[in-house]
Amino acid sequence: MSLKRIAIDPVTRVEGHGKVTLMLDDHNQVVQARLHIVEFRGFERFVQGRMFWEMPVLVQRLCGICPVSHHLGAAKAMDRIVGADQLTPTAEKIRRLMHYGQILQSHALHFFCLASPDLLFGFGADPAMRNLAVVASRHRPIAEQGILMRKYGQEIIRATAGKRIHGTGAVPGGVNKNLSIEERDGFLKGLDQQMQWARAAVKIARDYTLEHLAEVARFGSFDSSHLALVRDDGALDLYDGGLRAVDAGGEIIFDHVDTQKYLDVLGEEVRDWSYMKFPFIKSIGPEAGWYRVGPLARLNAASFIDTPEAEAARQELRATSQGRPNNMTMAYHWARMIELLHAVEKIRDLLHDGDLQGDDLVVKGERREEGIGVIEAPRGTLFHHYRVGRDDLVKMANLIVATTNNNEAMNRAVAKVAQDHLSGREINQGLLNHIEVAIRAYDPCLSCATHALGQMPLEVELVDRDGQVLARRARPRSRD
Repeated sequence: MSLKRIAIDPVTRVEGHGKVTLMLDDHNQVVQARLHIVEFRGFERFVQGRMFWEMPVLVQRLCGICPVSHHLGAAKAMDRIVGADQLTPTAEKIRRLMHYGQILQSHALHFFCLASPDLLFGFGADPAMRNLAVVASRHRPIAEQGILMRKYGQEIIRATAGKRIHGTGAVPGGVNKNLSIEERDGFLKGLDQQMQWARAAVKIARDYTLEHLAEVARFGSFDSSHLALVRDDGALDLYDGGLRAVDAGGEIIFDHVDTQKYLDVLGEEVRDWSYMKFPFIKSIGPEAGWYRVGPLARLNAASFIDTPEAEAARQELRATSQGRPNNMTMAYHWARMIELLHAVEKIRDLLHDGDLQGDDLVVKGERREEGIGVIEAPRGTLFHHYRVGRDDLVKMANLIVATTNNNEAMNRAVAKVAQDHLSGREINQGLLNHIEVAIRAYDPCLSCATHALGQMPLEVELVDRDGQVLARRARPRSRD
């Protein structure tokens, strides 16, 4: 049997650089589909030998879209190193406010700027239409809403971290500033508008999903386990909590696992065709123990959301799967907007909390040589694990980012869409975008480099096993 190879290189409208390869048999049926991450970052190695207190500032350079997540993940790990097992109320609430600002701005960016062209114009639309500029010209209120929601979240980050990108607000054992009355009042003035926009965003995602439910239910969907942090009472908690994993039917695999013991329940596999690792649940094994993380997984794993409007929206989402976990890949968008609403509700509650103006910012205790920080980044569960010597230098670092946790799931989504939409058909731009739509549902952060107007250079070749080119399609290079 001869095999044909199709490459989509690079994948567009995601943060970073990756490619997809598909192998077809003699009957043009897909026999293999892989998402390759072709960048190598190396942070786990080159942070070794640096002072431990540098980590919260240093490792956030991994990302320009979600630096707050790495900033706080590393800070939580360093809290353990300095023995700060319980932060002051001011420090924890400032960090939470920073994190909800991050959730808000990142979710708004992805949904309105990266995903909306697919939802508004269709998966197979002309590539010239699938970009934010056309969204702004044809759906101006939606484009403005996304931009201004992101701006509000970025300003929350600036006020709590010192800068909108790569801030310094979280330090080992606490934070280095509180929120002034003037800053608080400024955010309160815009809060009602943010609530209205958040409700509207949930409605957009909800209505799209329900109006296209038959298509959405099939598109790149499959059963899976789900992993997330939950609070002691099982509530969704994006900043802290214990690890919970549930299977596709909602049965608990493990619950309230101390994040310092994550290696007791999770393992990592390396494969020779990707720079990303493949995490799995140890009790199930690498072949079947993969899982999903992120907005949809969090809403599947959590028992409830502790803000009323987001919880009502979660219940409506769960109704589409009769109260069981929702395993539809495209439902990530609806779940993402529910979390956006939750973030605005949490910001509202925190802004009315007087602890944000407190002066007790930092604590410390018994020094340790190992620390693990786990947080729910916008894209999913994020692990930061460090060992530090008595000389205060980092000796070991292990990072499992959200996109790594979703690695197997994204590969399966690519395979499912390719099998459903590619097998036996001629290659065209709409087909290529179908595959990318499945990847974008996960909002992957391959290294956080977004390319303008959806016009990235793209060449796809169909070749036989001897290397002879059978067909070629090209997307022109943009002039930006």
